[in-house]
Amino acid sequence: MEQKVFDTSRLRSTYFAQALPVVLGSVVSLIYNLADTYFIAQTGDALLVAGVSLCSPVFILLMAFGNIYAQGGSSLISRLLGKNDRAGVRRVSAFCFYAAILTGLLLAAPMLLFHRPLLTLLGASGQTLPYAMPYYCILAAGAPLVVLNFIHANLLRCEGQATLSMLGTSGGAVLNIILDPIFISLFGWGAAGAAIATLCGYLFTNLFLLVVVLRRSSCLSVDCRRAHISGDSLRQILGIGVTAAIANLAQSASLILMNQFLLPYGSEKIAALGIVLKINMVVQMVLVGFSFGGVPLFGYLYGAKDFQKLHKLLRFCLRFLCSLALGISALLFLLAPQLVRLFIDSGSIVSDGAAMLRWQTAGSPFAAVVLLLTCLFQAAGKALPALLLSLSRQGVIFIAVLAAAVFIAQYQGFLAAQLTADLLSAALALLLYRRAFGRGGGEAAG
Repeated sequence: MEQKVFDTSRLRSTYFAQALPVVLGSVVSLIYNLADTYFIAQTGDALLVAGVSLCSPVFILLMAFGNIYAQGGSSLISRLLGKNDRAGVRRVSAFCFYAAILTGLLLAAPMLLFHRPLLTLLGASGQTLPYAMPYYCILAAGAPLVVLNFIHANLLRCEGQATLSMLGTSGGAVLNIILDPIFISLFGWGAAGAAIATLCGYLFTNLFLLVVVLRRSSCLSVDCRRAHISGDSLRQILGIGVTAAIANLAQSASLILMNQFLLPYGSEKIAALGIVLKINMVVQMVLVGFSFGGVPLFGYLYGAKDFQKLHKLLRFCLRFLCSLALGISALLFLLAPQLVRLFIDSGSIVSDGAAMLRWQTAGSPFAAVVLLLTCLFQAAGKALPALLLSLSRQGVIFIAVLAAAVFIAQYQGFLAAQLTADLLSAALALLLYRRAFGRGGGEAAG
């Protein structure tokens, strides 16, 4: 007898039951990201803030490699569960676990060996390099922990274990928040202390979720004897996982370009951008949480070929997410100066940061459309449209818009680039949806 993973008779309640723990986990993770910036900014040293901010692309790079197996694996696992193929789920989950560990080890070596040229590429100058160096090196050494962090947090949600996944990520975040002021200020370790606290949080999350898989999961496995998959399964994992990774890599490249553009304007503008991007993550993480929270349910419905319920759920999610994005971004727009001042009380940084924050959040409703439809394509195993959207709003479209806007309007063009890229990317997302699924809501012919 087929055992159902999700209750599809009550789509909205099932969606929120899966999405809310993801959002809560994302918000807590966001809080500890903000905590790093907050406790570092409390030193009052703009160079220290700028040095740590320059390392943000490193996190995104490691996230990209983790998402190859986390999102690629969860997309395939959701569809396998829709087909009730639990043996396939065990093989895929074991493969993703060990592949993530190996990938993290392979990344750590070159990142440490070429740390100086890589930091220069990230935008470190003679002033900020001494502050960025310890943070970067510790983070690079802990690359396996960071990459592995995304695996079980995503895979557990595929079998309806969203709450336990959230508890694992939240526990790591809380530990990070506790250790930040101790390591940064009390022990006087500065940027190195922030990095060590972050890795301690990731270690806790990985161990907690591993225990959950071993004791509570009915589908997932970490048995190395099962970590072999067919060529077709590997293609499906990489087809979706690489598109998710490309989105992260494109975002990392965009951040590097933004920092490079601001370099002639001084370290204070780089510090302002670093603070603004962390605040703007409030909107982004909530939208990402609600979007990715629906992936297991999207994939399950797609695997079961229940297209009517799939598109009914999608229409509701679009209305909900766009309204939510508009409300949160309006609040951040009004409180922009006060929010930046919470981190550092510098008149120039607050002024620059408030303007940056308002422009960054203005396109959030368009970003919601892009994120949700990207998740739909990933859940359905549609690699090409997922790839195109992954390269859009913080990738190729953003980079092209940024280059053109800076050429035309210099610094003001820099401010307006993300809003323009969000609008163009949302138009592309809707066009791809029409082509992939047809006007009637079902699968497009062919």
